[in-house]
Formats: sequence, C-alpha cells, structure tokens
Amino acid sequence: MTEFEIKADIKDHMDKNGGYYPNWYVGVSKEPRERLFNGHSVEEKRDAWIYREATNSIVARRVEKYFCDIVGTDGGSGGGDEDACYVYAYKKNSHTRP
Repeated sequence: MTEFEIKADIKDHMDKNGGYYPNWYVGVSKEPRERLFNGHSVEEKRDAWIYREATNSIVARRVEKYFCDIVGTDGGSGGGDEDACYVYAYKKNSHTRP
C-alpha cells in the first residue's frame, strides 16, 4: 500500500473506533500480529486494532512518525528493525502495554 493509503486506512479505523488520538498507539514491526497480541497484550476479539503493510520500512517509519508527531498518537520511533514494514495501531486499554 502507498503511504497515503495506509494513513487514510488507519485514521479511518481510529475515527470509527473512538478517534481521540492520544488513546491510540502506533508502531512498526515485521510481525505485527505478534507485536499486537503478545508484545502489547491487545485482545484480538475485544480491542480495536489494525495493521497495514508498507512498501518498505522507510515508508512504514514515515507513517509512524506522522501519527505520533502530527496526529498525536502514542508511540515513538526506534521500534522494529530494517525489515519492519508493517504499521500497526491499537486503541489503548487498561490491559494493553503501554
């Protein structure tokens, strides 16, 4: 997906699931399901979450930076490695980390 498409999909998902952006976390990973459900303790059936595959890790990191620095979500650069081409987001809850 293009950078624009990923931003639009994730923002649309956030807006449909309670779009107060500081309540959302955005990150990058090469294994987004592992990161969401094991790393952050997101509950697959109960929580609001999404991930999209970028063309490469540079695009994924630009999307992550956009959400964290411009939109105002939680998260931050430095996660993942050079193979981290997925952008993921989830709505934080009392049981998620962070």
